[in-house]
Amino acid sequence: MAVASRLNVVQICDHLGWPGTRMHGVKRLFAWMLPRFDAERFNVSLISLRSPDTSGERLEDHGIDVTYLSRSKFDPLTLPALLAELDRREAHVLHLHGYGATTFGRLAAARRGWPALLHEHANLTDTPWFQKIADRLLAPYTDLAIAVSRSTAEFVTRARKVPPALTRVVYLGAPLEEFSRPRTSGDVAAVRSSLGLPAEVPVVGTITRLMPAKGNHYLVEAARTVLDDVPDVHFCIVGEGELLGDLERQADRLGVAGRVRFAGYTRDVAGALAAFDVVAFPSLWEGTPLTAFEALAAGRPIVATDADGLVDILHDGRDAIIVPRRDSPALAGAVTALLRDERRRAELAAAARVTGAGYDIDVFVRKMERLYELLHAAGQRTGGRAVAEADLEFLSAPGHSASGSP
Repeated sequence: MAVASRLNVVQICDHLGWPGTRMHGVKRLFAWMLPRFDAERFNVSLISLRSPDTSGERLEDHGIDVTYLSRSKFDPLTLPALLAELDRREAHVLHLHGYGATTFGRLAAARRGWPALLHEHANLTDTPWFQKIADRLLAPYTDLAIAVSRSTAEFVTRARKVPPALTRVVYLGAPLEEFSRPRTSGDVAAVRSSLGLPAEVPVVGTITRLMPAKGNHYLVEAARTVLDDVPDVHFCIVGEGELLGDLERQADRLGVAGRVRFAGYTRDVAGALAAFDVVAFPSLWEGTPLTAFEALAAGRPIVATDADGLVDILHDGRDAIIVPRRDSPALAGAVTALLRDERRRAELAAAARVTGAGYDIDVFVRKMERLYELLHAAGQRTGGRAVAEADLEFLSAPGHSASGSP
């Protein structure tokens, strides 16, 4: 079989929006990575199984073409609609994100013999009974699974029934050129003004989704203790989500509403990070959040919990201070100590930049390009699923190019 001049890689996701949010993690990942593929070698496109994104921040606004199948969650017509679209695109490799996409995508791969890459972004502990059945039946049609953290990889093998031999951890990253760019004092002052923050006060901030897993109520609780020791500090929680009202009421109840700013959505995440003296991640559980890569690249002093996906990339005492989950006093103590120690903040910031330099989104894209070539070549040679037999060490190597051919 002749090798196509360009590989047609189709990314498939369930949907592109959560209620109350404009730009969640996987959606931001698409916005970063899709324009970065080598257009001379790869034609990478995106299909969403659900209805068009109606949020205030769409991928289309970033110049990315998205095809929406507009099918409901359990619609049996999803498969024929997806097959028709994939046939039209003359797909070579399928890259699948989400329960629906990995189910219908692997069914399509089984029908046509396409290589299927399952990409898991979260450790959800368990799966619904119907997903367990689907994952058991579709395991033979999974060429490879990649996970964003070690705990997510364990979830893939234990709950999603993908054999360990077919599972790899592949860390994501952030656009270094955007997040590591130096900011002037004028830049910082302008961003603080846009966020409703004073220009000349210490600021502790986080960029997050307002949902239970992110643990933001522990940060609001910690704010009360920090303010007792550092009276001029302000807190800024950037993001949207279903817990906004609960968190605002908590801040009011604790008497910190005037010092905890809920800034909502911002498109300028890099600018917001530069406006924070300390970045906090009070998460209860994570895959590996893109905001952690961003904070590292931006060289910010970080206080984070010991959530699995965070400790995969952060190093306690070197580029971050790690505290236990669900422990507001520990979180408050670490934040207070950093606010009082400018030299320690500078040390953590410098180390964060070094760590962050190893997680460039361009490196992740180069890894995916090489993996797509391997998936396609393995399918052509064997007619089966033999990519796991190839040398895949490049997937776990941080901080350098993954260029090469299978």
